[in-house]
Amino acid sequence: MPRNVPSPPDSIGFRAVCVRATLYVLLVACLAQGAYLEALYLPDNRFSERGFTEFAQAACLALTALVLLYSRLAYRQLPYITLLLLAFVVASLIREQDYWLDNLIARNTWKVLVALVVIPSLYRVIHQRRQFIDEFAHYSNTFSFGLFAAGFLTTYVFSRLYGRADFWMAVLEEAYVRDFKSAAEELVELLGYAFLLIAAIELLLLARRWAVARQRSA
Repeated sequence: MPRNVPSPPDSIGFRAVCVRATLYVLLVACLAQGAYLEALYLPDNRFSERGFTEFAQAACLALTALVLLYSRLAYRQLPYITLLLLAFVVASLIREQDYWLDNLIARNTWKVLVALVVIPSLYRVIHQRRQFIDEFAHYSNTFSFGLFAAGFLTTYVFSRLYGRADFWMAVLEEAYVRDFKSAAEELVELLGYAFLLIAAIELLLLARRWAVARQRSA
């Protein structure tokens, strides 16, 4: 078992599940409504680097990183899992800012910053790979892991394929407009980032339950 992780963790009450599910539904609904308003009132910037959707993507990633960092520092559960997830999310956030970094600083700046985040984190995890594997065996059976996997597949696999220009050209034929392609890719990507944020929140709540259970058993 991972160090400091009791088994099994406290279960989640039905009322808590309902409250959290309601809040997550509201989060996704707000993101969808924001994209609708962007399309309606920001015709010149919709689904561009200056639009609501791109801002919402960055906000979701930034909040995810903050939640993971707080979980890591406050409860100290699954330290190598949280380190790897934090590095992945921060790298994704940097990648989302490639347009601004390339234009305001220098081309390929984002690649350097991503390397500075990812390489030390991977080295640390690989160096402590036995504990990481032990932690992963427990984390892989949680709701948070399922959501994180869904977010990863939605953003980094499905959105890339679904947002291909060739696909939308085949669907729309002579009526093809780039806005359709951009909206499809960016909104699916935003949904994936929302899944990552929810997964981080669930990980925080899981770490809190484990920490409380550990204190009770001490």
